[in-house]
Amino acid sequence: MKTKLITREGYTKLKQEHDYLWHEKRPEITKIVTWAASLGDRSENADYTFNKRVLRQIDRRVRYLRKLLPDVTIVDYNPQQDGKVFFGAWVEIENEAGETKRFRIVGPDEIYGDVKDYISIDSPMARALLKKEVDDTFVVKTPEGAKEWYVNSIEYQKS
Repeated sequence: MKTKLITREGYTKLKQEHDYLWHEKRPEITKIVTWAASLGDRSENADYTFNKRVLRQIDRRVRYLRKLLPDVTIVDYNPQQDGKVFFGAWVEIENEAGETKRFRIVGPDEIYGDVKDYISIDSPMARALLKKEVDDTFVVKTPEGAKEWYVNSIEYQKS
C-alpha cells in the first residue's frame, strides 16, 4: 500500500499539473478534436484519432489527480525534525567503497518524469534511514544482499 504523504512542493506541482491540464491543455485539444470531427470521415482522420487519444490520456490523468489530491497529507518542515531523517529530508549517504548518494525522501506520487534524486518513503532505503542521525550506520536489504551505509548529512527544505 502506498503512503499518502506528500511534500508541500510535491502537492503544489501536482495541483499545477491538474490546473494546466484542465484549464489550458484540455480546451486546446478539445478545439482540435471538434475541428477534426467537422471534416467528416473520422476513421481516416489522423488529427481526430490522435487528439481523441490525447484527450483520453488528459482525462485519465485529471481523474487520477482529482482523486489523489484531497486524499494526501501535506507534510511541512518542522524544526523538531532537525538532526534526524524524516519525510522530506535531503540525505547524503556513503558506503564502504566511498560511493555517495544524495536524495530526498518524498511521497510515492512525487516520483515521476525526470526526477532522479527523489526516493519514495515506501522504499527499503528510506525505511532503513528513518530516524537515523549524521554519522549513524544502517543496513539496507537489497536483492543482492544486505548493504551497509553511513549517513553523511541531513538537510530540510525550510519553505
